[in-house]
Amino acid sequence: MAYVRKVRTASGAVAVQVVQKSRGRLEVLEHVGSAHTDAELGLLLERAGQILQGEQMSLELEVPRAVTRVEDVADWSDRTHAPAVTERPKTAPSGRVLSSTSRLVYDVLASAYTRLGFDVVDDRVFRDLVIARLIEPTSKVDSLRVLAECGAEPFSYKTLQRHLAGVTQVTRDQIATACFEYALTSGDVSLVLYDVTTLYFEAENEDALRKVGYSKERRVDPQIVVGLLVDRTGFPLEIGCFEGNHAETRTIVPIIRQFQARHGIADMVVVADAGMLSAANLTALDEAGLRFIVGSRMKKAPADLAHHFHWHGDAFRDGQVIDTITPRHANTKPTFDLRQREAPGWDPVEHPGCWRAVWAYSRKRAVRDGKTLTAQENRAIAVIEGEKRPHPTRFVTRAGGKNVLNTSALEAARRLVRLKGYVTNIPATIMGPGEVISSYHDLWHVEQSFRMSKTDLQARPMFHHQRDAIEAHLTIVFTALAIARYMQNATGLSLKKIIQTLRP
Repeated sequence: MAYVRKVRTASGAVAVQVVQKSRGRLEVLEHVGSAHTDAELGLLLERAGQILQGEQMSLELEVPRAVTRVEDVADWSDRTHAPAVTERPKTAPSGRVLSSTSRLVYDVLASAYTRLGFDVVDDRVFRDLVIARLIEPTSKVDSLRVLAECGAEPFSYKTLQRHLAGVTQVTRDQIATACFEYALTSGDVSLVLYDVTTLYFEAENEDALRKVGYSKERRVDPQIVVGLLVDRTGFPLEIGCFEGNHAETRTIVPIIRQFQARHGIADMVVVADAGMLSAANLTALDEAGLRFIVGSRMKKAPADLAHHFHWHGDAFRDGQVIDTITPRHANTKPTFDLRQREAPGWDPVEHPGCWRAVWAYSRKRAVRDGKTLTAQENRAIAVIEGEKRPHPTRFVTRAGGKNVLNTSALEAARRLVRLKGYVTNIPATIMGPGEVISSYHDLWHVEQSFRMSKTDLQARPMFHHQRDAIEAHLTIVFTALAIARYMQNATGLSLKKIIQTLRP
């Protein structure tokens, strides 16, 4: 029968061995190691006990173990006859890590999930899929590995599929409501930011949802269009999915109306970029009683600033803001009384066919736009002189059967560098031009949220094909984005840095 042996060595250390007696002779099965301190001896004895026990289960009787000290082991080094050893001792291999878990990162993310009120969705599998998306965005199958490494309670892939099928519009409504309630208590939802992006699929054929359309990534693969609504800090409030060939301008109104209906909101300010600037969109938002701030297009500047050009020419000062009017429809022009030196201010009663327009001059923008125009001019000249292939190039026109430089268009463009315009239906008495501009500049938050979704959370649903599965995937990404934004705002660290810190 094997047992643990403790014996002094010539150096005075205590050797711990697993031995057995066979026919009156001592046989060393494994040499566990030599201890010089009480702590080392305790570890070696525990290791020897594990070797001795092997695969056999033990019954824990909770009997306190006697502490063995190095000094308790007798020193027989002076004896002339030591117990004989029949063979060279076998040295036990050093201890190795059989497994480890990142439970801390899992617990922190689960706590954030609960703090945001997402536990209203009574589904542990959904919660764990959101956590896995934050820790290491990967396929749903591989999410099981990520969760196992975090020490989460395991579940099968069939269970995952069953619960994923249960992530419906009801689930998204619950998450969106929790997001709104958090934003309402911790921030300001009187102003919301909207933008769209596209997510492509490496698929050969289109279907009812995944269609080829205008791609921000210049791809010809089937795609979907995703609209995202956030508060002024970038915290997500609403998400929507549309067919890949759906025009971006036709996405904002359905998302806003869905947001209004869910939360009973009657008045708020919606901020969007120039891509949302269509007469139908602005009219629909205005008729819904909402305020809006959208970017204007540079081609509107000559008409909008006709009064300024008449009285001041091309003279601008850095930081100058011009508060004027712009027509609601492209086929109409604003009417200015050029006899009046003071620029006309927008009034919804006096100018029913116009919106308010705010144009700002920036010397920094002038330098940047000037460099861009110079590069475009040089390219146009290179095309005309045959140095470059004649792709559609700005400022190149055909005259007399040959390419020539469109100098009038170039001069008109140079006249407008340094300017940026904004269109709104908010009277100047409610919001000054400076606040209009600063509110529009908050759009970088929604753009950052989209970048987080595409990079940190890898929102592209490359492994899904059916609409229900794609919508469920977007709900998971939407929830993960809310947690990521919450943690970033609370810590000042990026999601990547947070995960690296918490995950060993």
